[in-house]
Amino acid sequence: MIMNLEYIEILDQADRLAHIVKKSDVMESYRAAKHAMDENEETQRLIRAFNDIKVHYEDVQRFGRYHPDYSHIMKEVRAAKRRMDMNEHVAAFKIAERNYQRLLDEISELIAHSVSEQVMVPKDGAALTDSGCAGGCGSGGSCSCAAS
Repeated sequence: MIMNLEYIEILDQADRLAHIVKKSDVMESYRAAKHAMDENEETQRLIRAFNDIKVHYEDVQRFGRYHPDYSHIMKEVRAAKRRMDMNEHVAAFKIAERNYQRLLDEISELIAHSVSEQVMVPKDGAALTDSGCAGGCGSGGSCSCAAS
């Protein structure tokens, strides 16, 4: 690839944008919520309990409802997840994470639409999930992006 001044300017602008995002209030809220979640002993205990039961859940999933512990494990997983999600630190982190993702989505949309209004942009973090652009928008029609 041949470097030219335009390309270097785009990289510089991307670096400036990344710096602005890193210093934003949304990112600071995300960092604070993550730190509070990571440092709280009760929260960490709930997360460990959920991860432990998830291991059993994955074993049961291989056999489905034919596994002898299927009902018990399914109830335990839901209960552990509910306990974890109801924790104030986990809930605050999830809200901060959602706000941060929304900021990144808005930035992506602004950049994409500055090129062309026809550019499809995944929403709600869909680029990071299976429901998003699995295979990418250039994958021969298999993209599941929705045009805005």
